[in-house]
Amino acid sequence: VHAVESEEGCVAALRRAAGRAGLAGRVGAEVRDLERNPLTPEELARFDAVLFDPPRAGAREQVACVARSALDTVVAVSCNPATFARDARTLIDAGFRMGPVTPVDQFPWSAHVELVAAFRR
Repeated sequence: VHAVESEEGCVAALRRAAGRAGLAGRVGAEVRDLERNPLTPEELARFDAVLFDPPRAGAREQVACVARSALDTVVAVSCNPATFARDARTLIDAGFRMGPVTPVDQFPWSAHVELVAAFRR
């Protein structure tokens, strides 16, 4: 497992939790802004699958790199249906098939919804 997050505090918390769970050597984490510096197709080659959960603006740059990679399994999580649709279209145009989209009512009594879907090619 390798996590990438732009917030240093989140990465530090993950590293501490992995250490406490005895997973320090099995869980990697790095601070990186994937909008400005996405993982390239070459960097993605070492992974079997990718799960991304971007901010409301979506993951345009990272999804473009995923689409050009050799990956065959992607899980997308999104809090914005419009950017989810845009990012899903990029993956579908690259040969991925989208599985069922599951809405998650993570914020009851609000208009916000999380969407989750797996893509395979």
